[in-house]
Amino acid sequence: MVNDRQSLDLTTFARSQGGGEVEWRISADSVPYPEAVTAMEARAADIAERKAAELVWLLEHPPLYTSGTSGKQTDLLDPRFPLFTTGRGGQLTYHGPGQRVAYVMLDLKRRRPDVRAYVAGLEEWIIRTLDAFNVRGERREDRVGVWVRRPDKGAGYEDKIAAIGVRLRRWVSFHGIAINVEPDLSHFSAIVPCGVVDPRYGVTSLVDLGLPVTMEDLDVALRRAFEDVFGATSARLPEATV
Repeated sequence: MVNDRQSLDLTTFARSQGGGEVEWRISADSVPYPEAVTAMEARAADIAERKAAELVWLLEHPPLYTSGTSGKQTDLLDPRFPLFTTGRGGQLTYHGPGQRVAYVMLDLKRRRPDVRAYVAGLEEWIIRTLDAFNVRGERREDRVGVWVRRPDKGAGYEDKIAAIGVRLRRWVSFHGIAINVEPDLSHFSAIVPCGVVDPRYGVTSLVDLGLPVTMEDLDVALRRAFEDVFGATSARLPEATV
């Protein structure tokens, strides 16, 4: 069966109407989650008012769990790290060192006011990024995120390598994606990641797949793929806040 999201025309995201380039920013230091949310909300409001440029903010968080709008308290099996309830879509997930989080603040009014197509665009961005490392990421209609097949584990086994959780306010997006480069995968065992309980479906990372990829390698690939899907970016020096 053809995946409807794969057949979506994503070319309308490639340029923002009158919005200019997307600011591209990388934080060198770990950013506490509450600070990130406060900064995202403020920036999204400024984007909606046309007071600031669209922004992609790359960062890492200290070890923590977040619960989205569909999160269940029972999915937290072991509260070993702080848990934050957040307004993004999705259920429980883990963030921590070795995972690249990309918070994406785009004005969909200037691009394409279509949430389904936007999520498909984020999926495409991740898939093209992984392709730079010869990793085949795939969408699944019944499971969020991007997955890789694991025939080495057995028939039908797949692992999640990237998560997606978004929120829109006044048609400006925030929150975004997370790609596992080299996090401590044991930290995912304290939750039911994204509500997926089937033992055939686990969590992996680029390094877990045997690829010696650094965070800097991933950042380069992320930027190239983002520009293919969403349009031009402008460089900024690493900073700690938006």
